[in-house]
Amino acid sequence: MKTFILILLTSALTASSLFGANDSLNKKNIVVKAYRISESINIDGILSEDIWTSQSGVSDFIQRDPIEGSKATERTEVFLAYDDEALYVAAKLYDSSPDSIVARLARRDVETNDDLFGIFLDPQYDKRSGYYYGTSAAGTQYDGVLYNDRWDDDSWDGVWESKAVINNDGWYCEMRIPFSHMRFKENEKHTWGVNFRRDISRKNEIDYLVYIPKNEQVFVSRFYDLIGIENIKSSSSIEILPYVIGKAEYIQHTYGDPFNDGSKYSPGIGGDLKMSIGSNLKLNATINPDFGQVEIDPAVINLSDVETFFSEKRPFFIEGSTIFNFGQGGATNYWGFNWGNPIFFYSRRIARVPQGSIPDADYSDVPLGTYILGAAKLTGKIGGNWTIGTIQAITKKELAELQINGTRSVAEIEPMTYYGVFRAQKEFAEGRQGIGGIATLTARKFDDNRLKDEINKNAFTSGIDGWTFLDSSRTWVFAGALGYTNISGTKERILDLQQNSQHYFQRPDAKQYRLDSNATSLTGYGGRFVLNKQKGNFFFNSAFGFLSPGFDVNDIGFLYRADIINMHAGAGYFWNEPTDSYRYLELGGALFQNLDFDGVSTWSGIFHFGTLQFLNYNSLNWNLGLYNESVNNRLTRGGPQILYPQMMEVYLNANSDSRKSWVVSLDLGISGSYDYPFSWQIESELEIRPMSNILFSISPFYSRNNEFSQWVDVFDDQTATRTFGKRYVFAEMKQNTLGAGIRLNWTFTPKLSLQIYMQPLISSGDYKNYKELAKPRTYDFNQYQIDEATENQEEFFVDPDGSGASQGFVISNPDFNYKSLRGNAVLRWEYLPGSVIYFVWTQTRSDVENIGEFRFKQSFNQLLDAHPDNIFLVKFTYWLNL
Repeated sequence: MKTFILILLTSALTASSLFGANDSLNKKNIVVKAYRISESINIDGILSEDIWTSQSGVSDFIQRDPIEGSKATERTEVFLAYDDEALYVAAKLYDSSPDSIVARLARRDVETNDDLFGIFLDPQYDKRSGYYYGTSAAGTQYDGVLYNDRWDDDSWDGVWESKAVINNDGWYCEMRIPFSHMRFKENEKHTWGVNFRRDISRKNEIDYLVYIPKNEQVFVSRFYDLIGIENIKSSSSIEILPYVIGKAEYIQHTYGDPFNDGSKYSPGIGGDLKMSIGSNLKLNATINPDFGQVEIDPAVINLSDVETFFSEKRPFFIEGSTIFNFGQGGATNYWGFNWGNPIFFYSRRIARVPQGSIPDADYSDVPLGTYILGAAKLTGKIGGNWTIGTIQAITKKELAELQINGTRSVAEIEPMTYYGVFRAQKEFAEGRQGIGGIATLTARKFDDNRLKDEINKNAFTSGIDGWTFLDSSRTWVFAGALGYTNISGTKERILDLQQNSQHYFQRPDAKQYRLDSNATSLTGYGGRFVLNKQKGNFFFNSAFGFLSPGFDVNDIGFLYRADIINMHAGAGYFWNEPTDSYRYLELGGALFQNLDFDGVSTWSGIFHFGTLQFLNYNSLNWNLGLYNESVNNRLTRGGPQILYPQMMEVYLNANSDSRKSWVVSLDLGISGSYDYPFSWQIESELEIRPMSNILFSISPFYSRNNEFSQWVDVFDDQTATRTFGKRYVFAEMKQNTLGAGIRLNWTFTPKLSLQIYMQPLISSGDYKNYKELAKPRTYDFNQYQIDEATENQEEFFVDPDGSGASQGFVISNPDFNYKSLRGNAVLRWEYLPGSVIYFVWTQTRSDVENIGEFRFKQSFNQLLDAHPDNIFLVKFTYWLNL
């Protein structure tokens, strides 16, 4: 396997000369000019001001789709002007069939495949980053940031103006973009990068002023120069967003509970601050934040030994967060085959669910999250192309209120905690090289010594990352990152940490590490190196990564597991010129392997993937993976290794034309071992737009998970000498899961919208044929002789060796039937620019039984009968621009 990867890497380097792309760095010497104005501009979409009528606009747009490189089918003219405060953009988007313009109203940043126009700016002129602003023909605004040359992030929302008007010529739009939103160098005369985009929906046409071939994975570095901007400054603006909130909670309660009578009312105040520091730095701060308006997380049934990852949804943490992406610069493809990339900063750790244990009590009142006392974020660029970012946050000590025999007390369940993140990155030679670093610190102040044995005291991580292009045309790029972690705590805490699912130091057959009961710290290191081909129809990507057994970023980051050495090499080719049969075709494959630090192969195989887009814009995507027999060192959850059989998986995805009023997609996945029943899942999504301002979608899914060796429990038994004095119990499990994601987006105006989300879920797991691992490094099991009636009891006794010396043990029946309904409705009204009122209703209900049978009708009725938890929230914000 390793030899083949080296051969493939050498072949890929040689193939670059055969499949090399044209170097579009040798672009035409074209500049775009902005003109200073003294007259006022009325942002009305009429374009009646002299500045828009007295000069010729920028035109000559080129298609990227559907006929790459051809002249745009409709004429576009763009005009730029500025004053001391803002940049003004006007566009005349001529159309030979104005009545066919697609103008569907949607919430900000929600893509609807409308006719739209956008401007891309690189004010720093670093050829790697920038901003984009756009509007649809219906007036929906789009904005975000650009980074790593071709990546974008729409979480950033600025306060700027736009207006679109459809007329007999087509449609016009105007924008006013304040300089205070942008970061740029303090020069008398400015040169920025610029590009424009126009979408013509009915033709599925995408036009750019700066045409970039599809076989080049670049964007910002190809922008034309924007000149003419002189004597401006990014004013040191201060934006304050105070808020007032009212919340009412009606939740389930136990009769006689002194802490919960079923209702709770809580007002609140707080605020956010955004302040420009010069022209390059932005300070964001928040006090007493509340994020009740964000969408709730979906329900998940997690039967694995790893944590479920949920994406961040809180505006303070997602806006401008791209600077904190560590280890992913330079290259634009970071493939990962069974590589759980460690995230050094996972902002959902801040205000996490309290981690401490709750003492036994008759009644208790436990906070659902940790309260943020305050947080601040500083991001921007300083001299010499240094990009910097830091986040500082403090969360308060959380207490659980308890009542035992009529006596009340409190117990600390989360200590006061400081979180700090520091990030810096420097670019050289217009982004051809870069180097950066990151450091994080988590420090806790314990008032209850009990928690010292349950939660880490301090955690520190650091890392360096960077990239370099290997040739003048930026075809090949090499990127890498190295990291170090250190966690400190009591002996008892570090001992527990060594045994959790990220580490499993207690494995009896591990050679490179052992449990250390005297340790008061845990350290680790990791890294990854990537080689990627950025240009040409032939593509190539390879990577080598490693995480030592003690590596751990989980105090303020996210890590699936340590003790891994991962490598892959993949290549492929895509055909992007339409033929008589298809519009786009891509085929690729990869070889991959995982090892642990003992050198044992824990996963390897071959992977094939493809994409086919038909002439009618319907498409197919598929994956095929074939996995070799390998050693699994995690299935016994800290026990001996298991020899896992050969497996395969197949994934198919079909999508209809996304421009239509009805859009359908279908996903089918099948996986499993050849000798046992396969698992499979099917999911479909239907998007319906009954009116131009209403989008309804439903995504039903069903999965059947057939596990031959589902983990149940482990029991100490000194007579089990073949498995190191423990019995590792498994069972065959049949899991059925049925659910759906349902959404309704109703946009009344660009400033007023209603969003409804709902997720019903029913899942059951039926455990049968209990057994234990017979011998390490095999897939052999000793099955217990248990009849079905016994298996269905809540608890049952197992005597593994009959009349032998074993004392036996009791198994708690793991069968489950779980029902959940989660949803929320958010009415959002931006009554003034930047000022918003939210009306939010959140409801959750659930029911669980110790039954493995899947009974849809009965389960659905039980779900409807379950007592709901309802939360009603009103949040009023007011934007002040000082």
